[in-house]
Amino acid sequence: MGAKSNYWVGLPVWLAVCFSMAFLGALGSVDAARLYSQLQQPYWAPPAFVFGPVWSVLYALMAIAIWRVWSRLARTRHPTIGLFVVHLGVNALWSWLFFAWELGFVALLNIVVLWLIIVAMLLQFWRYDKPAAWMLVPYLGWVSFAGVLNYTLWQLNPGLL
Repeated sequence: MGAKSNYWVGLPVWLAVCFSMAFLGALGSVDAARLYSQLQQPYWAPPAFVFGPVWSVLYALMAIAIWRVWSRLARTRHPTIGLFVVHLGVNALWSWLFFAWELGFVALLNIVVLWLIIVAMLLQFWRYDKPAAWMLVPYLGWVSFAGVLNYTLWQLNPGLL
């Protein structure tokens, strides 16, 4: 298999990796609709049905971005690839912390760590592929919003979170 073939094989592999981790995170939020509907919400909180489509787009962008960077690094054991894989685990963990285990403050700490990792990834991606770095910007924006929402929900619902 030539280098060009490996290039195109990488995209479905990275899509599978990203959406597999999304699935693991989703397992932690199987009861999310119940909890989310019980929480006192700020007026600016999006309805529950918004989260699935937004995350689907973000995971697709993440997969394309890491595929572009991976294809330029010429080896898979690069620290940038490792950082991306670790970040997927941190991302998936949030759903478990917030929805399954109802640990609002710990979930907030997880978002802070996730946000810092995304910034580090964005800076690393910028070194190798600027369009890939730009693909992480909506993700950083959404995680920033999610952090504010997590904090607000935790503050408004001390008995539940």
